Amino acid sequence: MLTVEEYRTEFLSYLNDFQSPSSPKNLYEPVSYILGLKGKRIRPILTLLTCDIFNDNYSEALDAALAVEVFHNFSLVHDDIMDEAHLRRGNQTVHKKWDLSTAILSGDVMLILAYQLFENYKGDTFVSLAKLFSKTAIEVCEGQQMDIDFSKKEDVSADDYLKMIEYKTAVLIGASMKMGAIVAGASIKDQNDIYEFGKNLGLAFQIQDDYLDTFGEEEKFGKKIGGDILENKKTLLFIRAKQLLSPDENDRLIKLYSSKSSNDDNKIKEVKGLFEKSNIPKILSSEIENFTNIAFKMLDGLQISEEKKDFLRDFGNSLMKRNI
Repeated sequence: MLTVEEYRTEFLSYLNDFQSPSSPKNLYEPVSYILGLKGKRIRPILTLLTCDIFNDNYSEALDAALAVEVFHNFSLVHDDIMDEAHLRRGNQTVHKKWDLSTAILSGDVMLILAYQLFENYKGDTFVSLAKLFSKTAIEVCEGQQMDIDFSKKEDVSADDYLKMIEYKTAVLIGASMKMGAIVAGASIKDQNDIYEFGKNLGLAFQIQDDYLDTFGEEEKFGKKIGGDILENKKTLLFIRAKQLLSPDENDRLIKLYSSKSSNDDNKIKEVKGLFEKSNIPKILSSEIENFTNIAFKMLDGLQISEEKKDFLRDFGNSLMKRNI
């Protein structure tokens, strides 16, 4: 087993060697641009380390890991268009650096390039990877549509929100790990258990991301605190607070979320105060812990050494502490 940083280094070396076609330039240059932006590369790292856990040969999973990363970045290009975002990882988004049509088409070709990478695997491995990838890609699109729909709905239930983040975020993390297990030739049970481990860790990760957007430290979190509040996003913080606030406080929260504030700092401060009044930090911490524990429980039945199970637990704990 390597360290997480070593898996990242190995993947980045493989990514840097990846050559998409060069012509037409305006189709493929944005692909190289978005893939070249700095990122944590969590998903491909998971693919590599999972393969290593089951057969001690992570290099076999490099093409699957690259496919996961290309697909993830495809989704970011299209998400940025839908969100009308100007920045991605501190740099211009593709549709701002080029134009809308170029971004749409470059995103489309990234999806196809991701599929193409699976052609490097043969027989049953190819079939299993392709089936999982198709299922996951559809779910990610469904999750994105749910997220869009929620912005137009007054009431979003906690169950609906959890299903949305499961599809939009968590299933790709689960699939990234299952792909590593498939390439390694792990048993079907181990493939499914490692998928559930990754999916539940992904749920915990996204809930924590929502929490840190309001209660995190800007320098550590890497972006401006309160962005979800300013965008009136109905995250789990908002949903849980609505259930717990008094009628007057609830009305105030809804009013704050139904209008654009002329003073962003005041809006963030007032909403944060309402969240604190309804004990949201403790409630969200409990939800994060719950999904993390469910993930760790999935490790019990894996046919791997206790040392490797400890490695996965350490990885999960590091992810929750944002050390990765």
